[in-house]
Amino acid sequence: MRTLSLTASAALAAAAIALTATPGQAAASSGATTAACAAGGTELTVRTVSRPINHDLLTVTNTGRTACNAYAFPYLRFDEDQAVTRAVEDSRPQAVVTLAPGESAYAGIGLSAGDGSAGHGRTARKLEVFLPDADGATDTSATLTLPEGTWIDDSAAVTYWQSNPADALVW
Repeated sequence: MRTLSLTASAALAAAAIALTATPGQAAASSGATTAACAAGGTELTVRTVSRPINHDLLTVTNTGRTACNAYAFPYLRFDEDQAVTRAVEDSRPQAVVTLAPGESAYAGIGLSAGDGSAGHGRTARKLEVFLPDADGATDTSATLTLPEGTWIDDSAAVTYWQSNPADALVW
């Protein structure tokens, strides 16, 4: 009986919100969604940063005409690696980063252990970037040339997308 009452209350509250919402809010509450950022509607760049050491910064810029969501973290594959780079789970933001046309999101890439303690170090030349949708699926990728002399090892990791570069490089 209590469940039925809570369900009826929730339905009534949703109807009241829909009646008082502005047109944009009504569309959002009726299930309209922002598409995931995809390789075809974005520009991806990677560059080395001076601090922290052993880091690159990956930038995705929305080049489309509508907003897109940069979900979770980019799936990265260095050269011909068999698996994607692990994510830094502690970097998960509180909300999905939504990019209006022309806006950018950032992911920090920790390339190698600063003390040289990780194994399988090597120079990487290219980076394949996959942009996941809300379900984690990807359909296309973009391949970027890494800055010359990019050294990676088994400790390589990528952050979740952040709305500013400083937050992406904290990890």
